[in-house]
Amino acid sequence: MHACSCRSLDHLDRMTDSTGLMQHAIYTVPRKDSGYTTNDNARALRLCAKLYASHQEEHMLQRVMCYLSFLSHANCPSGEFHNFMSAQREWQDDVGSGDSQGQAVLALAQVIASNLPQACREVAWELMDRSLPVLKTLTSLRAHAYVIQAWAILWRANIANSNRVEHTARESVQRLVDAYHHWQHPNWQWFESRMTYANAVLPHAMFDAAERWPDEEFLSLAEESFRFLDEATTSTDVFWPIGIDGWNDQDEERQMYDQQPVEASTMAAAACAAMRLQHHQIDLVAFQKAHGWFLGQNSLRYLMADLESGGCLDGLESAGVNRNQGAESTLAYLWTELLAFDVQSDSMPFSNASSAASPSFKLQEGFKTR
Repeated sequence: MHACSCRSLDHLDRMTDSTGLMQHAIYTVPRKDSGYTTNDNARALRLCAKLYASHQEEHMLQRVMCYLSFLSHANCPSGEFHNFMSAQREWQDDVGSGDSQGQAVLALAQVIASNLPQACREVAWELMDRSLPVLKTLTSLRAHAYVIQAWAILWRANIANSNRVEHTARESVQRLVDAYHHWQHPNWQWFESRMTYANAVLPHAMFDAAERWPDEEFLSLAEESFRFLDEATTSTDVFWPIGIDGWNDQDEERQMYDQQPVEASTMAAAACAAMRLQHHQIDLVAFQKAHGWFLGQNSLRYLMADLESGGCLDGLESAGVNRNQGAESTLAYLWTELLAFDVQSDSMPFSNASSAASPSFKLQEGFKTR
């Protein structure tokens, strides 16, 4: 059973109505006028599809149906996904960003590889199959990273008839490799000219590629970029993500605030991807730092997570915290808690058992899903 230091999905349910997951909150109160996004509903779908493995109950299935239905509605005849929907249930874009395409495909892969009812998996397959031609045209490196991660989920689950997805993922890997070689130099082991948001999804995707294609250069590239990111986001032994208030150009000082929960979550996920392949203590430490960010091990020593409701504050600012608990932040925390259970449950063993100290957090009771 998935255990976690949060105790419920109460805030996720509070933010969800019959249409889907609302984007923002005013403190803990859903902000209905903020509308909905495919990005957030895809993240929620992925979370609940993974949770369904250990919580095969009606309420969890209802959550999955709600978020999957949103993605189905967001899918255009061209295969692309809308992203922004208004509170009046009207799409606000002709087509969403590349990232929203990638997030949607990542969630669909989680559904396909799950033990959800066959109807859910078939709908997810149809949506993914329709979106494949679009994925080849994406320019966002993070979108390509999500495609690679999606393929890795299908590959590990031995999903049949997924050759087209693999071919698309292989092309996405080459996009990341080419970008890395273009921008990388001795003092800058990175895929772009600057670090922006959800940075860790890029080395994460390369670790996934290295698992599938071990004879290529992917593992060394993944290790170099992940170590570079880990060093850039560690200060006084705590995770200190790149702030969105200007981000980090390679020739300038990095921005220290506003720190976003999605950075901690994607860093934790990348560390898990590294541990799956290498079982190095340094990767466990990177995971602990990222997970600890939610639990007060951050630059302001502030507890970001609501352990009772499963909600999460929206960010760390130079003068304090953003006390709103939006969808992206909440899902970043909840997903990281699922990863923490995988680490704690020894599903990722270490080559040197004597150095594999237990994580510095203690997992408590499982998700309260009703």
